[in-house]
Amino acid sequence: MGFHPEPELRGHTLVVTVSSHDGRPVLDRHAYASLARTFHEAVVNDEVRVVVLRGLAGCFCLGGDFSEFLDATKHQQLIAAVTDMFRMLATFPKPVLACVDGDAVGVGCTILFHCDMVIASKGSTFRVPFVDFGLVPDAATSILAPQKLGYAGAFRFFCLGDTLGVEDAKALGLVGEIVEGSAEETALARARQLAKKPVAALLQTRDLLKGDTAVLCDRIDHEISLFQQALQDDATLKRLQRIARLAA
Repeated sequence: MGFHPEPELRGHTLVVTVSSHDGRPVLDRHAYASLARTFHEAVVNDEVRVVVLRGLAGCFCLGGDFSEFLDATKHQQLIAAVTDMFRMLATFPKPVLACVDGDAVGVGCTILFHCDMVIASKGSTFRVPFVDFGLVPDAATSILAPQKLGYAGAFRFFCLGDTLGVEDAKALGLVGEIVEGSAEETALARARQLAKKPVAALLQTRDLLKGDTAVLCDRIDHEISLFQQALQDDATLKRLQRIARLAA
């Protein structure tokens, strides 16, 4: 089992790896807290002009850690960490790019809706199986997905839970660019382009394009409340336990 690479500042680009600290391609409460802390620090660090999110080799992120969904003693810490990270991501004032190489599942996919550009390699896939698990979407994607994909596209993606190939994800608007080679190299090149722009004009333009993020934060809180209720439902817990056993 590998280990989580620390955030790395390359010029004015902060490269952040989306994974657990023990090298799994999932997010547990510690990973959420670490991501939130990294974003908080990046806000006040003038050297950071752009953030690039990446996954582990061959996989962007497979979603949340199921073991924490099934352990009620961890729910309070998990909910607090998830809420802080999503709110931080929704209100983050600097450009965020993602490079996807492989699977982006669950929160590993919904996090992409907050990114200003998503660059993916051929063969990457995208899936949000929340409804299949008896859960609701997170990260304010109940607002962001219809905005980006259109209502019909968002309904199919979230309610049917089908896997999107990279070409379909681009056609719908989730992916901005498909590359033959390294998605990370292309994302870093785009980040360098952005970092060279006049800072105030770039940030002000992005802020105008993003609009009122308070609406997103309110929706994040509502989604988390529904998510927490679902984790207290016996039928949902049995479903999650069955899925966890199949995945083991």
